[in-house]
Amino acid sequence: MSGKNVLITGGAGFLGSHVTDRAMKEGNNVWVVDNMYTGVERNIAHHKGHERFTFVQHDIQFPFPPTLTQVKFDKIFHLACAASPVHYQAEPIMTTLTCINGTNNVLQLALQNDCPVLICSTSEVYGDPDVHPQPENYVGAVSCTGVRSCYDEGKRCAEALCFDYHRQHGVKVRVARIFNTYGPRMLFNDGRIISNFLVQGLKGQPITVYGTGEYTRSFQYCDDLVEGFWRLCDHPTETGPVNLGNPDEYSILGMANMIKDKIVPDCKSEIVFLEAAKDDPKQRKPDISKAFAVLDGWQPKVPVAEGLAKTMAEFKARLEAGEVGQASHQATAKHSSIDK
Repeated sequence: MSGKNVLITGGAGFLGSHVTDRAMKEGNNVWVVDNMYTGVERNIAHHKGHERFTFVQHDIQFPFPPTLTQVKFDKIFHLACAASPVHYQAEPIMTTLTCINGTNNVLQLALQNDCPVLICSTSEVYGDPDVHPQPENYVGAVSCTGVRSCYDEGKRCAEALCFDYHRQHGVKVRVARIFNTYGPRMLFNDGRIISNFLVQGLKGQPITVYGTGEYTRSFQYCDDLVEGFWRLCDHPTETGPVNLGNPDEYSILGMANMIKDKIVPDCKSEIVFLEAAKDDPKQRKPDISKAFAVLDGWQPKVPVAEGLAKTMAEFKARLEAGEVGQASHQATAKHSSIDK
């Protein structure tokens, strides 16, 4: 097979499957590893049977099987980890071990292959920030004992591992801090703002806003993020961390009204207010000046309204097809299986 050998952990998930699409489109030989906790077979079904595509069901908490350790990889994209509070809080120990043991296994593989490895970190490393917008040199305000700490501190530890592997072994780490991202293939039941509001609006259910709705977030479309991944992974020297997000800021209530009034056709839903989620950050907005400077002028291109319309259309089609949005939640533990 011609083309580069690319490994994508978490490649059957929402974001991972878009990375998989890009890698396949570019003519690479692609190996996807996923334990299918939040991954969905449908997301990668269109690649099954292709001679350049291999799926390995495996939990990266545990060492990679020979099927992968015997391949000479040219690039690794590490996205494996539940990223929504609903899912990572349901399995907090697994989440922490995925961040730490999983990232260690990925870094060992990158060291073995002497290849660049794109590490997906998160804006959650900033916690509930008292600096706004958040630049990469802000060290954050994170609880190490709260219900979100399995993910927040897990990702902070993963970053520490990355830079120690870089300093001690010269591993070509590329750390991306991802801010709120949305798009087609999001799970209906992941508890995120955009997926919640779209599903509720399309079903005519009450649109639930936690707290007063005054908290703010920024939202980037998945295609913009994937482009940022490629530019960072292909950079000859930049290790990161680099913020990848949309600096346009919306209040939660403002987004609820936008989806209700402008995105979902003939929406009959009412907005209702529920108790605020525990440890939920009050504001989140990226400073992307570093990304613009080092990634050849990278910045989000897809307007929020356009991205929401695309996402809504895909959600609508899935609902009309009878999907209820349940992830399999069947992590594979130590066992691996391979599907060409």
